[in-house]
Amino acid sequence: MTESSRPPRRGLAIAGLVIAIALLLPGLFLPVITIRGVLQPSGIAELAPKLLEQGVSEQTVNSLKPLINPAMLPFLQAAPGGLRGALVNRLATQISTELKTGKEIEVYQQTRSILGSVRHLYSVGSVTAATLILLFSVLVPFIKAMLVMWAVYHRDESQRVRTLKFVEIIAKWSMADVFAVALIIAFLAAQATQASGGSAAALVTFSATFGPGFYWFASYCIFSLFVQQMTTRWIMAARPQ
Repeated sequence: MTESSRPPRRGLAIAGLVIAIALLLPGLFLPVITIRGVLQPSGIAELAPKLLEQGVSEQTVNSLKPLINPAMLPFLQAAPGGLRGALVNRLATQISTELKTGKEIEVYQQTRSILGSVRHLYSVGSVTAATLILLFSVLVPFIKAMLVMWAVYHRDESQRVRTLKFVEIIAKWSMADVFAVALIIAFLAAQATQASGGSAAALVTFSATFGPGFYWFASYCIFSLFVQQMTTRWIMAARPQ
């Protein structure tokens, strides 16, 4: 490898590192995933009769007797379950019908960026998880980029090789790609509640959508791996034989 051929490749390596960092920064600050939970009217409708049956006591029934037309009272008491059964069945049917025609009620909504997730984990006391994400998914990528850039400009070939070998070692501890996979798993887990095939209606269903930060972060994971491999090949090929 001649000296005249090194500068163009050196420039390409630096450009690749700059692009990788440019992809990483939006991936850290922009929302990566939004998880939303809604209360389903059909699920509430199925649950309402059970709640009524447990909540309507004999004492409640006795307090309602004076309010019922005396002429209708014998017919209600002759129904299955007596007056209590008649009241529960009537109320449950009416409530279920009205609930089924109602709208979804949002009970949970979270939108997080990677750095926002780290701050949240620290705020709730999950120091270990927050520190691991911060160290291996945020700091290590920047350290790798700086070391590769240093190796590109260093004149000593042996120092270049040693630096790149060290980069390969710490790259094994980088969890940027693992974090991206974890986001995909969280997305699929949330989406699975939408497609559950159970016979009973779900009370709360969850859905997930990827934010722009996820696509920036995933692009960084792929592109940075490509840049690192290309830079390593160039430096290794440039070693004197």
